[in-house]
This record gives sequence, C-alpha cells and structure tokens, in this order.
Amino acid sequence: MRPPCEIVVWYVIPSIRSELAKELLNLGMKQKEISEILDITQPAVSQYISDKRGHGIRFESEIQAMIKDFAVKMAKGEAGQTDIIPKMCEICKKIKAEEVVCQIHKEKDNIPIDCHACMGSHADTV
Repeated sequence: MRPPCEIVVWYVIPSIRSELAKELLNLGMKQKEISEILDITQPAVSQYISDKRGHGIRFESEIQAMIKDFAVKMAKGEAGQTDIIPKMCEICKKIKAEEVVCQIHKEKDNIPIDCHACMGSHADTV
C-alpha cells in the first residue's frame, strides 16, 4: 500500500498546479510567465493547461475559490514564489480534511473501506 503522501504527490499537487496555471492564463499571463512564477518548465505549464497532466481531481467550490484567489494575487504581483509553498500546503490540508486523498487512495490502491491511513478529517492534527 502506498503512503497517503504519495497520493498527494501524484494526484493532488499536479491538480492544484493545473488549476493555478489555468487561472493565471485566464488572467492574461503567458505560459513563460506562469512557468517562472510556479517554478516549473514551460512544457509542464502547457501540459497542465491542456489537461495532459494534473486533471485527475475536480475540486469543491471552496478549494477552487482558494486557488483562484491565489492566482489573482500572483497575477497582481501581491504573491510570489515564496508564497507558493505555504499556500499549496494550506490548500492540500483543506483537501485532506475533505477526505479527497482517502477517496483516491481507496480507489487506486484497493484498500479496505475502514482504513484511516489518510487521516481524513483529522488532517489538522498532524
């Protein structure tokens, strides 16, 4: 069985990056600018925007709003690279609290329904 953190790395973070890249593009940023601010390659941005990467999760409206708000701040220059890690962690904690990681873990690894490895709604206690 894979640890929950591996689910975050393979599914959650790429999905957050994908949504961020799309929001930044919608706000008028070019792929090169997006790659620089997210500290990823321009081809990665292209793959996120075209749903070739990071399209596995559809977020609830509250998560979408967090991502959109962060993208607006980035586009306005009110948030930069030093803000990415804390904001990604905040979004990830919220996703874990909504048990999205647990659902993916159970689907991908065929683990028992009563498994609590992902911590579900107890994500804030860790």
